[in-house]
Amino acid sequence: MSLSLDARQRAMLQEMGVTVWAPGEATAAPPAAALVAAPADRAVPVHDGAVATAVRPTPQPPAPAAPLPAQANAPAPAPAALRKAAATPPVAPAAAAAATGLSLHAPQALYPTADPARTPAGLGSGWLIVAEIPHPAEPLSGDAGKLLDNMLRAMQLHHHPRVFLAALQRAAPGGQDGSGNDADVAGQLAEAVATLQPAMVLVLGHVAARAALASTEPLGRMRAGPHTLAGCPAVVTYDPAFLLRSQDNKAAAWADLCRALATVRAAANS
Repeated sequence: MSLSLDARQRAMLQEMGVTVWAPGEATAAPPAAALVAAPADRAVPVHDGAVATAVRPTPQPPAPAAPLPAQANAPAPAPAALRKAAATPPVAPAAAAAATGLSLHAPQALYPTADPARTPAGLGSGWLIVAEIPHPAEPLSGDAGKLLDNMLRAMQLHHHPRVFLAALQRAAPGGQDGSGNDADVAGQLAEAVATLQPAMVLVLGHVAARAALASTEPLGRMRAGPHTLAGCPAVVTYDPAFLLRSQDNKAAAWADLCRALATVRAAANS
């Protein structure tokens, strides 16, 4: 069967990429690149019984991907909680200590009913005890309070009406009242010394010593050295709560108390 296609039909088939030939017609050989890249031809029917071969177009290599904009390469923004944490400056140790600092209660007389006429000689004009007390309203209660009372009685101070206790108390976590820092406590104690005019300031425990003397030295070093608070001699020793846990240090604490007594007596005899 002869293939009768006019020029317009042939042009349309060529635009579609279809090569049309008929028996006996000479056709040009396809380019070498097409023979290599194109798959096997498949025959498709064409009008008037002619047979046409559809040649698949040569596949082209994929175009390179367009570069992403600069914003796409940027790291993902941090969550709001992380951004807030990064923007918040760390709390300095001094600020943290101030937030959970100590409060100083007004000095109270421990033995107000003592008879001045029966006060032993050599105890001076008065004593100021500085210690951390869990229950300042009842300073001589509990095991630590009873031990403190025994220590003062061993020094015959229960016969002295001018033995005062300045109780230090830790601020409750999250509390708003009584929070302060060591510098505030030292200043308040200096005012108390100026008002009471004691012969000796007896500082019990590391917490009280750091607050009263505004020092960061270890307790052992503070125990060894002489101190003054607002012009008044001061002696540092262990606090009763620590002595309850460490019985072996009671002898060292008694030596500190004897040194305080000796200091007062030496000042009275000078």
